[in-house]
Amino acid sequence: MITGIQGTRLRRAAAVAVSSGALLATGALTAAPAQAVTTPSIVAKGGFVMNDATGSTLYTKTADTKRSTGSTTKIMTAKVVLAQSNLNLDSKVTIQKAYSDYIVDNNYASNAGLIVGDKVTVRQLLYGLMLPSGCDAAYALADKFGSGSTRAARVKSFIGKMNSTAKSLGLPNTHFDSFDGIGHGANYSTPRDLTKLASSAMKNSMFRTIVKTKHYTAKTITKTGSTRTMKTWDNTNTLLSSYSGTIGVKTGSGPEAKYCLVFAATRNGRTVIGTVLASTSITQRATDAKKLLTYGFAKLG
Repeated sequence: MITGIQGTRLRRAAAVAVSSGALLATGALTAAPAQAVTTPSIVAKGGFVMNDATGSTLYTKTADTKRSTGSTTKIMTAKVVLAQSNLNLDSKVTIQKAYSDYIVDNNYASNAGLIVGDKVTVRQLLYGLMLPSGCDAAYALADKFGSGSTRAARVKSFIGKMNSTAKSLGLPNTHFDSFDGIGHGANYSTPRDLTKLASSAMKNSMFRTIVKTKHYTAKTITKTGSTRTMKTWDNTNTLLSSYSGTIGVKTGSGPEAKYCLVFAATRNGRTVIGTVLASTSITQRATDAKKLLTYGFAKLG
């Protein structure tokens, strides 16, 4: 028989064992919760980030406020072109004087340096559109893929396709009145809408290839039939060189739009995609985007 001090110790040990078992059974003893992820502060007036795989929201800041979008508009320009039936990326477009005049008339808007008379492929125009953000390339594509007997009619038709696509994608706060973001009072979107647009565009393999390309050199046929190697086009999206995993997508800027960036990155098989609108500088829009990407990945765990 166990008595005295020894018995007391055994009874206490048994009580502790029973108590611990009860706690484990009820789940009372669990690992400490992970530290909460701090929501970042960004300078941009609007921002939105989502899980690209599910569409679930990871971050919002006035995400549904309509704002000028600058050249992020060209995401839609490219999407409309790539959606054309029987698209031949190697078909050639002759560069018209109207395209270069347009650049001059708009205070030397961002351009791909297309040369009048050169024959440039649709593929090359898409690179010229998305890397150096060429408004001349945008004009050429709108002229090529719009319908009508005049250039004005074709451009109007192409912009109509842009708006029809926005409607079909369910982007209620988006409207285009230009093919390149140089708007006329009715060219706007929101961080949420632009992010959804980019997510849709990224489903096209050609689009994905273009927007993750850092540099591209085009060889074109001149009006005399010789071959010209054009100046290398550099991608204006600095995240491609400064944020690991970046896969796109497009910058934008302008007097009204300020500095914009639609961005996407993939890490560990997960893709975060988002938009910042109306930041204060090229450097700041990149800083804002990096904060939101890092936050998005942290939220995904």
